[in-house]
Amino acid sequence: MLSLLSLCPPFVILLWYTMVHADGSVVQTWNFLKQHGLQGFLEIWPRPSAIAWKIIFVYGAFEAALQLILPGKRVEGPISPTGHRPVYKANGMAAYFVTLVTYISLWWFEIFNPTVVYDHLGEIYSALIFGSLIFCVLLYIKGHVAPSSTDSGSSGNLIIDFYWGMELYPRIGKSFDIKVFTNCRFGMMSWAVLAITYCIKQYEANGKVSDSMLVNTTLMLVYVTKFFWWEAGYWNTMDIAHDRAGFYICWGCLVWVPSIYTSPGMYLVNHPVNLGTQLALYILVTGILCIYINYDCDRQRQEFRRTNGKCKIWGKAPSKIEASYTTTSGETKTSLLLTSGWWGLARHFHYVPEILASFFWTVPALFNHFLAYFYVVYLTILLLDRAKRDDDRCRSKYGKYWKLYCNKVPYKIIPGIY
Repeated sequence: MLSLLSLCPPFVILLWYTMVHADGSVVQTWNFLKQHGLQGFLEIWPRPSAIAWKIIFVYGAFEAALQLILPGKRVEGPISPTGHRPVYKANGMAAYFVTLVTYISLWWFEIFNPTVVYDHLGEIYSALIFGSLIFCVLLYIKGHVAPSSTDSGSSGNLIIDFYWGMELYPRIGKSFDIKVFTNCRFGMMSWAVLAITYCIKQYEANGKVSDSMLVNTTLMLVYVTKFFWWEAGYWNTMDIAHDRAGFYICWGCLVWVPSIYTSPGMYLVNHPVNLGTQLALYILVTGILCIYINYDCDRQRQEFRRTNGKCKIWGKAPSKIEASYTTTSGETKTSLLLTSGWWGLARHFHYVPEILASFFWTVPALFNHFLAYFYVVYLTILLLDRAKRDDDRCRSKYGKYWKLYCNKVPYKIIPGIY
């Protein structure tokens, strides 16, 4: 935990520097730091500039305004352990459409050139690192003095409270959900915005966009589009329903997502690869298939929950386990655990196509530099850890019913292997 707190910010800057200024070579960056030591690292670290702060503020204010203003269907989240049920306005897809149309239109009509974002990317990341740390401190203070719901509290350890967070559902007023903003409207939206930025930067620099960049950008946009199409489902996941709003989630979404998740495209800006039409299409189609399977996994589970198990999964009535559990207030409730379809293959099978999708939008970079694949490696570790945490939580919640479920679906992620 402490190592994450201390190492994440420097790594973001080192990754940006290596991708943009060291030809993607970890060896080149290492040799520079070995030769120049701490002074060299301080030279690498860009200072947050006025234009960087302006870009962040305008972008953040725009997304916050869309979150508040755009109409959307009322959606209820899952009931928390304290009996609280959060209510959301599902307008993510509308915000996504408005954001991309606005951004591309600003470039098309020569009002704002997105290459400015790329040219000041290091300064933007530096500003985000410091600004987001302050943001997390304010969240910590808010959790102590003005929690938004009963889903808050202290562990008694300042570092743990700061890292994991004080509140599960922090809000400003009744309508502005902070985690929806940090996770969805700032973090995930920035992924799409930066993917387009990298594409435009390569076009402006070279007069054309390589097929490798087109495949990378298309797959990333398909994935992010899938996310916002399914955003209401995301509000039922571990990130929102179980992980509190602290450094782990909020700093990660405000800094780690824009910098690390978009890094394959950042690398391709200065390293265009000519894949050829056939290979490019193979990668594109396979990547889209993986994203679709990932979506269909979530769709199956949502439909199963929505109909209380009265639906068809792969053309048949689903197999299920009816599990009872006791809330913190002592109330006994029941849940249905799906054991067929994708969810009959493995308890977290949906992580397999998600990891594969990240590989397919990275593989257009080929294999000259390992760092382009850092996100794939990181995502694999993240999802393995998430699968373990989710299993531990469910085992604690459902007890003997979870053991019965594991007997019926014995594999955690990869059918027949793990």
